Amino acid sequence: MPDPAQNNAGSDARKPRMLVLSQVYVPDAASVGQHMADAAAEMVERGWDVRVLTSARGYNDSSVKYKKRETISGVEVRRLPLSSFGKRGLLLRALAAVLFMVQITARGLFGRRPDVLLVSTSPPMCIVAALVISTFRRTRVKFWVMDLNPDQLISLGKIKEGSVPARLMDAFNRMILRRSDDVVVLDKYMAGNVNAKLDVSGKLAVMPPWPHEDHVQPLDHADNTFRDEHGLQSKRVFMYSGNHGYALPLETFLKAAVRYKDDERVAFLFIGAGVRKAEVEQAIADHALTNMVSLPYQPLERLRFSLSAADVHLVSMGDEAVGTIHPCKVYGAMAVSRPVLLLGPDPCHIADLIHEHQFGWHVRHGDVDAAASVIDEVISLPDQALQEMGARAAQAIRSSLSKDALCGRFCDVLERGTASERSPRPELSVAEP
Repeated sequence: MPDPAQNNAGSDARKPRMLVLSQVYVPDAASVGQHMADAAAEMVERGWDVRVLTSARGYNDSSVKYKKRETISGVEVRRLPLSSFGKRGLLLRALAAVLFMVQITARGLFGRRPDVLLVSTSPPMCIVAALVISTFRRTRVKFWVMDLNPDQLISLGKIKEGSVPARLMDAFNRMILRRSDDVVVLDKYMAGNVNAKLDVSGKLAVMPPWPHEDHVQPLDHADNTFRDEHGLQSKRVFMYSGNHGYALPLETFLKAAVRYKDDERVAFLFIGAGVRKAEVEQAIADHALTNMVSLPYQPLERLRFSLSAADVHLVSMGDEAVGTIHPCKVYGAMAVSRPVLLLGPDPCHIADLIHEHQFGWHVRHGDVDAAASVIDEVISLPDQALQEMGARAAQAIRSSLSKDALCGRFCDVLERGTASERSPRPELSVAEP
């Protein structure tokens, strides 16, 4: 494959070009889109011409419409119709993914030729488009593995191992892994699963996603209008904020929370959307829970207030999901200096972080008594003890998991092998999950 660096040599008039394929992009609240936007904006700062192909409607709520064309932080954004029908079912989501794939393939084949193509696993169909575009346009491919299918779908019982869909997805995975110039995965468990499909150790980078620090600076409870609006100032607040997905079970904590339905010292907030949000709302209705509240995703400009309103953040991960997904809400909690309660297996990347930096608790799925014990402990802990745990979480972000460090390293990978390549940033002592 010709080196794009050679194509750009002697052509100072043209900036290097990057095409980003992502079904989700800002201002959509989904985390994938936020991370894509951070990386794209950084590449613009580095002198790249960046174009994004994304959906014209909201990822979680397809009634939300976005501008078809706009420029955000110097990034040219083109939004395509019929690319999101919300999360009303796997079949509709699959249909949206197929239609999105067809459209981005056509745009990639007949639009201006990029020097680098950035593709993630959101949705998995994007990798098919990347294979076609890169083959015919002879462009470098950078593959960002944010979740791993069919592994995730198999673990959830949505498809069977060895079925035709599973074999097809695995075949496309191996093809894009072989075709990619660089592969980025989010943790060491995911790296192991990826290398089991095809050994890409020589071009594999392991780095977690960064917190959205521009929007999640910590805020004291006394200054937080969100706590005032929801009557939280005198309470210990447990918060789950983000995607309520299939692979993120909440049943154990919900059962424990019911035991505190008449306890005015504590409140439980569930913010976001997803298929498991119905379980939260059903628990509220079934048990007449006045201290449990279900809220939609908060606007990005309000994220600082909502995340800082918690005393403890909940992060869930299914037992079978290790190495196939990487819940990144933990980093937002850490960035606002809050402790974390993990509901899930150990080991996993979240458990590793908690053990390394001592900023939270771990409860296995099904152990309702242990979850209730943590609630009791948090209610009785003095403010200073919680603040010290939160401070350790924030220090971990500053020392090795900041946006500046991780987004910079990621963009070094995007530039690798091009005329714009610069000396990579020093490796950080990240406690790899």
